[in-house]
Formats: sequence, C-alpha cells, structure tokens
Amino acid sequence: MALPDFLVIGAPKAGSTALHAALAQHPQVFLPTPKETKHFLTAGVPPSCTSQRGPGDAHSAQEWIWRRDEYERLFDGAPEGTVRGESTPFYLWDRVSQRRIHSSIPGVKLIAVLRDPVDRAYSNWTHLWADGLEPEPDFLTACRLEPERIARGYAPFWRYVELGRYGEQLAHLFELFPREQVYVLRYKQLIDKPADTLDSVAAFLGIDPGVVSAIPGSNVSHWARNSPRDRVLRRAIRGGAWAGSFVRPQAWRRASEPLLSALHRPGAERPPLAVEARRELVAGFADDIAALERLLGWDLQDWLSDSGRGTYAVRKSWDPSSRDASQ
Repeated sequence: MALPDFLVIGAPKAGSTALHAALAQHPQVFLPTPKETKHFLTAGVPPSCTSQRGPGDAHSAQEWIWRRDEYERLFDGAPEGTVRGESTPFYLWDRVSQRRIHSSIPGVKLIAVLRDPVDRAYSNWTHLWADGLEPEPDFLTACRLEPERIARGYAPFWRYVELGRYGEQLAHLFELFPREQVYVLRYKQLIDKPADTLDSVAAFLGIDPGVVSAIPGSNVSHWARNSPRDRVLRRAIRGGAWAGSFVRPQAWRRASEPLLSALHRPGAERPPLAVEARRELVAGFADDIAALERLLGWDLQDWLSDSGRGTYAVRKSWDPSSRDASQ
C-alpha cells in the first residue's frame, strides 16, 4: 500500500506551492501529479455539490482524487528510497481531514506554512479576483460576506478569514499528532532565508540537506481592473465556469484562456491594502494570533501592525541588508 510519508497541509496562499516546487527538485523526494489531491477532504465519495456552489467550484471539484485506490496509485511510481509526499493546503483548516489523516497514516510527517493572516486573505481574494471568479470588487466587503457564502455552500478557498485562524487549526492538530511529527514555519522564512529553511525541512524529512537552496518562482499573480469592459469579461468567465462544470476541467481552462488574457492587460498592478481595512481584519484575528503565540512560543506582533509584508515578488525585490527583522 503506497501512501505518503509527509504532507504539506497548509495554509493556502501562504507559500505551500513554493515549498512544494522546491521539494520537487530534491532527488530523494517523490511528489505526484496533481499537486493538490484533496483526497482527505473526502470520505471516499465525490465532493458534494452542496459544498461547491461558488463560481468555478464545481469544475474544480471534478479534479479531487476521492477514490482511495486512485490516490494510492499516485505514489506507485516513487523510486525506492525516496520519501513520498503531497501538498493540499486545506488539510490544516479542515478538522475532519486531520482526523482522516490520523486514521489512515498516523505516523505521517506534517508541514504547515503560516503567513500573516491578513496578507494571506488579501492574496486569496486577489487570486479569485484576477481569475475573474470573485464578483465583489472590494476586499473587505468580500470578507464580510464570508458567513453568507459559507451558508450558500461555497468551497473552502472562499473562506478568506477562516482559513487564516491558524491557532485554532494547530491546536486541533496537536490533539491528534505529537508535535515532533509537525513542522511549522513562517512564509517569511521561505522568502528571506530559503537555503536555511529548506535545509531545516530536509532535516525534518530525513533527507540530505544542501541539495535544494532556492525557491522557484511560482504562483505569480496577475491583477485585473474593474472597468465596464472588465466587468463584462468577469460575467463571461463566471458564466463559462458554470457551463464548464458539465465538461472536463481541462476543456474549460482552454476555453477560458482568451477571456483571462483579455482581463490581464499589461500595466495593471495590485493596489496595496488600505490601512483601515487591515486594522479591521487584524482586530478579528488578534485572539487567534495570541493563541498561536502561546501554542508555538513565537512572537507574532508584526502580524498586528498596520502594514503587511507584500507579495512574493515584492519581497524578493527587497534589498536583504535593508529588511527590518520583523518583516
């Protein structure tokens, strides 16, 4: 029976894709395709249509690897002596997934990458906005709509706020798994000190350090304006995503490429998050950040500040000698 030796369990838009891409370069690591199987989000049945009602959710759900035999076959090709892994960043958020993982592979090693929860939420909204799926042009309003969207059955990726409550998520995880099986790191470690961080991850996984020292560029986000022309394109994309739920996801993606190219015109840059919006969200995260500090013994006061840390591309462009230690 081929099952993973480790899982990158979260958080979404917190660097899990960058870590996955880096680990994929290590000759002692085997990572299957697709990257996000979402297997443990299921109970051996297809994802329910009642929980896939957001724009684009239904066609994405077709790609979940819900059959156990199909999931196991993903790891059959792992060369002898390699460690097998997969990355589904929603496992950290989903308590039921955590229990399924513990039941199936109790000795598995787990890696969680955490990012400033407001930055993470803004990146999450940006992703869906730039893909033409998010109909709400104001980020803070979209966050306020979260309870309503959950009630309507939107998929997990629409939970901008809830996905960033890491204190609650890790507290539950530590009830199931001993802490020595869980490696928690911050997004800033991946960006600011990639070689040291990747060596630490390698040591945790029991593979050779010093083999991979850089994070490949990945998850490059586009931006899209909100002109009348763009609003027409967005409606077409959302309508096409609904129609795409009745065909193979690859077919919809090919069909949507011209619309996305038109939406992602050159010169459009993502605006910084307004201080007032950040303050409102920080206030909502403060209790969970405090709980996370107690749980991990970390100082996370920089997450309570009025300014975020920016996108991956912005952070990589900074001069390391001028970075504030809190960034």
